[in-house]
Amino acid sequence: MTIWQPALDGRSGPRYRAIADALEEDVAAGTLAPGARLPTHRDLAWRLGVTVGTVTRAYREAERRGLVAGEVGRGTFVLPRAAAGGTLVIPTDGDDDRLDLRVNLPAINLGSDALSGTFAELAALPPERLAGFLTYQPERGAARHRTAGAAWCARAGLDVPAREVVVTAGAQHGLLVALSALVRPGDAVLVEELTYSGLKVLADMLRLRLIPVAMDADGLRPDALDAALAAEPARALYCQATLHNPTTATMPTARRRDIAAVLARHDAIVIEDDVYGLLPEERPPPLVAFARDRGVFVTSVSKGVAPGLRVGYLRAPEALVGAMGAMVRSTMWMVAALPVEVATRWIEDGTADRAVAWHRRQAAARQKLLTRHLGHAQPVTQACSYHAWLPLPEPWRAQDFVTAAAAQGVDVTNPDIFVAGRATAPHAVRICLGGTTTRDDLTRGLDTLAKVLRGRRQPLAAVV
Repeated sequence: MTIWQPALDGRSGPRYRAIADALEEDVAAGTLAPGARLPTHRDLAWRLGVTVGTVTRAYREAERRGLVAGEVGRGTFVLPRAAAGGTLVIPTDGDDDRLDLRVNLPAINLGSDALSGTFAELAALPPERLAGFLTYQPERGAARHRTAGAAWCARAGLDVPAREVVVTAGAQHGLLVALSALVRPGDAVLVEELTYSGLKVLADMLRLRLIPVAMDADGLRPDALDAALAAEPARALYCQATLHNPTTATMPTARRRDIAAVLARHDAIVIEDDVYGLLPEERPPPLVAFARDRGVFVTSVSKGVAPGLRVGYLRAPEALVGAMGAMVRSTMWMVAALPVEVATRWIEDGTADRAVAWHRRQAAARQKLLTRHLGHAQPVTQACSYHAWLPLPEPWRAQDFVTAAAAQGVDVTNPDIFVAGRATAPHAVRICLGGTTTRDDLTRGLDTLAKVLRGRRQPLAAVV
């Protein structure tokens, strides 16, 4: 049990709400880690000099806010920070004994050899060449860097000229640039009914309205998109056609053609997020390949090469490229040249391709571990994916499973973070396979999840 006592001095209003507010602040600050068990109602009441009923009401308010969950006979536990909805989950320097399977990272591959070799090449350049990396760059990126970006898009099956490419500081920045150039506060953006949580964060920041569109096993449904555009004329659709996050659905070619036809009929633009597009060895052409005059393609080297290399590429129709470049200038003036130069050299010399091949093998190996430990639960995934979608059997509810897993030291992603609009989240969780340093750690985490899944869900508490 965590020895936690809220700081209540200077807080006005009811005491139960002050306790809940203090708890929320300590969770946000990391003082209370996911999975931490809070003091019993009686113990905290005694230390604060309040009634047990006050603490009970405070914990109930914290549960309503998505901060904690109670388990009869075991206590009240802090939930993973993603459980409440639209926040991005990033790695933290937390408890070494915990296993975080929430963050959708690729395994770390390129060691010091590749990076030190590239740095040695850069150090050998004439001083005037080196100085060029320390000055301002064109807002869309230097010509050579855009050429490398075009080559990277071609790896995913989209042949584009360098003049249609904009260099970005990763795919998240690319999405910000695209949305900022295409829509305005209050506008509607169509998304899959389960969508990338980072897109939800951007929509909240830009004050956009997200309209969910129904999916099936092959991803976004063309008929649902057609109906949504008829009911709510929207400027843009955001979607992930390959290895959808969180479900791993991949649209077949015919589905992509149908989606493109619907977009043309309604004069709408698609923003295709293709960050996982290079993981499959074979995949259909990008959706944008069927909607070139109304398609924005966003990719990066983060998922296929190294997550810390924050370099991305945005392809837009030539008529929109200028607006995209202007948004790069507005958000960060220009993308720093040194990391882009590293990415460019790796694309040119084959280092990036070798990294992608390594990640394919690593993802496949980790998928085998998933099958070994959780195959009986029939997770929805693909052999090349670093994440999986686990539908939960009866009587498990998603939040109960997240809480039970967290109590055993393993964090997985609550589905609420992916839900667009006010839809009800499915009883499923996302499991990320790449974030653990070793396969032994992943094995331990998956084995724990299997044991939790086989265990009995704690009964609900009665409320009188």
